[in-house]
Amino acid sequence: MIKRRSSFLIVFICFLSVINAQDGLFSHTHKFTKQDTLRGSITPERAWWDLTFYHLNVSVDPEKKFIKGKNEIRYTVLNSKKTLQVDLQPPLKITKVLQDGKELKFTSDTNAHFIHLKKKQRKGKTNAITVFYEGKPKVAKNAPWDGGFSWKKDGNGKHFVATSCQGLGASIWWPNKDHMYDEVDSMAISVRVPKDLTGVANGRLRKVEKHTDNTTSYHWYVKNPINNYGVNVNIGDYVNFSEKYNGEGGELDMNYYVLKDNLSEAKEHFKDAPKMMKAFEYWFGKYPFYEDSFKLVEVPYLGMEHQSSVTYGNKYLKGYLGNDLSGTGWGLKFDFIIIHEAGHEWFANNITNKDIADMWVHESFTAYSESLFLEYYYGKKAGSEYVIGTRRNIANDRPIIGVYDVNHEGSGDMYYKGANMINTIRTIINNDDKWRAILRGLNKTFFHKTVTTQEIENYISKMAGIDLSKVFDQYLRTIQIPTFEYKIENEELFYKWTNVIKGFDMPLRIKFDNKEIVLQPTTSWSKMNINSNSIFIDDNYYINKEKK
Repeated sequence: MIKRRSSFLIVFICFLSVINAQDGLFSHTHKFTKQDTLRGSITPERAWWDLTFYHLNVSVDPEKKFIKGKNEIRYTVLNSKKTLQVDLQPPLKITKVLQDGKELKFTSDTNAHFIHLKKKQRKGKTNAITVFYEGKPKVAKNAPWDGGFSWKKDGNGKHFVATSCQGLGASIWWPNKDHMYDEVDSMAISVRVPKDLTGVANGRLRKVEKHTDNTTSYHWYVKNPINNYGVNVNIGDYVNFSEKYNGEGGELDMNYYVLKDNLSEAKEHFKDAPKMMKAFEYWFGKYPFYEDSFKLVEVPYLGMEHQSSVTYGNKYLKGYLGNDLSGTGWGLKFDFIIIHEAGHEWFANNITNKDIADMWVHESFTAYSESLFLEYYYGKKAGSEYVIGTRRNIANDRPIIGVYDVNHEGSGDMYYKGANMINTIRTIINNDDKWRAILRGLNKTFFHKTVTTQEIENYISKMAGIDLSKVFDQYLRTIQIPTFEYKIENEELFYKWTNVIKGFDMPLRIKFDNKEIVLQPTTSWSKMNINSNSIFIDDNYYINKEKK
């Protein structure tokens, strides 16, 4: 257990520096290019067709660090057009495209490829193209933040391979419609690997097919909608163990794929997984992917929230690589990667942002879920202390929401500033039953949907019965932390908000002399008689307090 703040900060600053370096996504100034627009916007060549099904079939050669495959893309025609955009990033190349057995011409603009269709695209009809591709994919520099393919070897010298692509985009390793707004309805994934290795992907394993060239294909099927970056392939000398979990959706298969040498340790350490499922079904509602099971898959990097195939590389340690992100001690009560990445099954994989600028919907709620896990098992005080403790990781460098339509994420503060904003809103509502109903209602109302920040903000305000629009604006769209200024003179309390946006309207509950009242501060001084020389303000409000 590392209690010293300085030791922790070295670790976490390194963590943030890696995040901030990822493709310039978190830089203060970003010069957007045509490629950013082609990737980040709903282009005319994307808008006219709706994804229905993928069959990704890929062969992976770890010795040559080479992949070759095809992706069948089925779609429904929304409007009759003749040019269709598919995304694939160099150095991978599209070798040919077929529709109804006929080869199609295509033109390329770096990452975006425009397929010129011959067949008349009739509105309401479902068609398909098959995109063939190959090459040596981008090697992950520091997965999962700067992702691609991780080509590693395990302790026995066997290949240990995994993909990760959040931010960079799934088109870094397979051809697809690489925008968050349109999730495919279902998907088949076939991965062909050397015969002494196992290929693990999302969903359920349907068939294992052995070939005469000393390779084996593993055929997986995802029944539920899935976002592109949630798709993954993991290859290793795996062993599998499993258990049944009786949850809100019935019997859930929980599968674990780990390296052979780690089997006994994993069986003990992964007990956090059913504990996670119990806590999060309580808070968020039914696990969203019962049909596809739940998996933890060991990988050679830290981990990622791949849907129904959560990847794990936290070295079988509690906390974040053995560190407590909150500095309170509570962070060492659970394995950070199991709890955080699995929390994304509800926020990211079930509820998915339409535009990456709204990534806070994924990360803020999931960072907050860490405290809810603690609250479920150790009480409300534990959860509260943890989320408050994570404030030390907040940089307030730039707004949480990024720039729309150019594939631009906001600040890394979407994690713990976002979590503390959510905790503040819970404190404003001051009704734990209503709060739990809101969290569960979000996952029911937006079940398997892509959303905008406005939809989430409006839903929470409506269900809370409080207009929280200015609260969201303050914390998501500025770097200003509200300051509650007050002074007590002759048993009168004078108070106001400073460092706030115009029209900021957030109630604040205070206590004094065993009384509790709710203030409605403005940016002008207000006063009231309190017959006391001191007040108590709950630390669960993420504000600064300044006594004059």
